[in-house]
Amino acid sequence: MATLIDFILHIDVHIIQLVNQFGDWTYLILFAIIFIETGAVIIPFLPGDSLLFAASAIAADQRYHLNIWVFVTLFLIACLAGDSLNFLIGHKIGKHLSNHSLFGRLINKESLAKSEAFFERHGAPAIILARFMPIIRTFAPFAAAGSGFPYRRFIPYSIIGCLSWVTLCCACGFFFGNLPFVQEHFSVIILGIIFVTLLPAVIGYLRSKLQKTRSEPNAAPEYDQEEK
Repeated sequence: MATLIDFILHIDVHIIQLVNQFGDWTYLILFAIIFIETGAVIIPFLPGDSLLFAASAIAADQRYHLNIWVFVTLFLIACLAGDSLNFLIGHKIGKHLSNHSLFGRLINKESLAKSEAFFERHGAPAIILARFMPIIRTFAPFAAAGSGFPYRRFIPYSIIGCLSWVTLCCACGFFFGNLPFVQEHFSVIILGIIFVTLLPAVIGYLRSKLQKTRSEPNAAPEYDQEEK
């Protein structure tokens, strides 16, 4: 876990190390990370937004000879393919996987329940909204498939969500990632991105807790009544 946190906070440094060591294979490595983060239900904690931002910022630096359009294309394919794989898993073996003695332990049941509630609350647009919410975006296709949502209706929302997510994150990284202030405070910026993307989930969680507290009936104290 410490290694993962270090990778996220210093993601620009690690991507530069990947470029120096693997060259053009960096495209495939980052493609795989986004694909797994989106498509593998049991691994929802890989970096997403921050990786797109950092990769695009480095692509804007001509010293590293990385093509932003290759990144945009690969990231778009990765999240679309990941969504479809995730939906297929949820459609074919969703319930069996959740209840499996081994794989069931690897699935965060609380996060899955939140995703299902989020989908039920917002309906089909939740597929688009979830794309901007870490962890929930990993479970959203799985939850949609488990609820009986048809794939032919799922894929248009997935395309809109993935296209807007990749475009926004990559554009921000490419145009603003190399500003002196951003470079000097890159770790803080990454933390800010993570905080902003997690904020809707936190607000939703606190709101559901508050509503649950208000809906619970006040337990009246029991008194022994004496017969008069």
